[in-house]
Amino acid sequence: MNSIVKLPFDDTDCGWYAALPPPMSAKRLEGHHTADHVVIGAGFAGLAAARRLAEHCPHARIVLVDAQRVGYGASGRNSGFVIDLPHKFALEHPDPQHKQRLLGLNRSAIAQLGSLIKQYGIECQWSHAGKYQGAVGPRGLAYLDHFRSLLDNLGEDYRVVEQAELKGVLGTSHYSRAIYTPGCYLMQPAALVRGLGASLPENVEVLEESPIRGLERDSSGAWLLTGDHGLLRTPSVLLSTSIFTQEFGYLRNRLLPVMTFASWTRPLTDEEMASTGIQADWGLTPADHAGTTVRMTQDRRLIIRNTYKHVPRYGHSVNSVTRESIRNDHRKAFLARYPGLQHVPFTHTWGGTYAISRNFTNFFGKVNEGVFATACDNGVGAAWGTVSGRLLADRVVGADSQQLQDIQAVTGMPSLNPPEPFLGLGVRTRIRWAAWNSRSEL
Repeated sequence: MNSIVKLPFDDTDCGWYAALPPPMSAKRLEGHHTADHVVIGAGFAGLAAARRLAEHCPHARIVLVDAQRVGYGASGRNSGFVIDLPHKFALEHPDPQHKQRLLGLNRSAIAQLGSLIKQYGIECQWSHAGKYQGAVGPRGLAYLDHFRSLLDNLGEDYRVVEQAELKGVLGTSHYSRAIYTPGCYLMQPAALVRGLGASLPENVEVLEESPIRGLERDSSGAWLLTGDHGLLRTPSVLLSTSIFTQEFGYLRNRLLPVMTFASWTRPLTDEEMASTGIQADWGLTPADHAGTTVRMTQDRRLIIRNTYKHVPRYGHSVNSVTRESIRNDHRKAFLARYPGLQHVPFTHTWGGTYAISRNFTNFFGKVNEGVFATACDNGVGAAWGTVSGRLLADRVVGADSQQLQDIQAVTGMPSLNPPEPFLGLGVRTRIRWAAWNSRSEL
């Protein structure tokens, strides 16, 4: 039996989640049950997979199980971007068809999310706001020029925005220049994830606060999923568990657990908005990958996100001292941009764990008889999780399509990692080196 050693251990200070009303009481896994399909992990991928399975099999019993509450984990902890463009290193892929496939997949995910939000009236600050990619100094400007050349090669629309115009939106002169791309959407991630969970078809049963601690096959070939107070028996398991896929015995030594952190303010007042000239509802990512992401939400909260940590024990790798240090770093980045808002406090600081691979490859497909997985979103989980979860369900039931062929063409096997302690030493050194080189963009 594959025994789960490490479970999610997220902090209790996620602003997105805290801004929502308390959820209804959780339904937990208790007793012995059977299901036609079990989806583990109720993030973007798991929610999309469960919904799609229910569409294909309206009379089947589908169980979606999560160790935490829906919206509490990584999918509810990101910065709220749903990005259409191939992300970072994927944008540098030498094959134009590879990038066009990624574009098509990401945009289909955005269309799917938009349709569900409209259909079910999900209140999640969904906005076709586009995205700024911003540069502070010479290093950032060099990265921005490179980004512009990649967009030219891809044939994508964009607009160069100079400092004066940027200040009229961002309310700060901190950035020298940005490139605006129109295809990105913004949202409140915890609200969106919870809304998707609440609107699942009737034949999907959601079990929360129900960690699966064991996965094994019985003599008949069915899979037995063991929880603290119950057991699920099923012929079909879909792992939408991101970094935790390795805890089930699959993709071991191929995924890198990384945590990134964010802090946000209370909502700004009318006077504070007017004094800075800041507008509501925009998002900026750094041209330098190790720089700072900044968001202004529809309800006027400023978000600062930077700092990356290698977290081999997931949330247990970060203690309160480290969180306080990160919060102080966020404060420095905030004041560098908004010195006139020194009196505005941060109300929450939180982290989220995700999986990257050394070769920046996503995994999608079969890992064992009756077990399928989508894993390693490399930091772009909203769009990729949505489309990969939906298509994984198609793969399970044998529903072929051009999109299924596309995702199979752009995914593969994440490369093997070096053994510890060399892996941890290398990752930590690389993160520190990137932060040092990028200090002018933080």
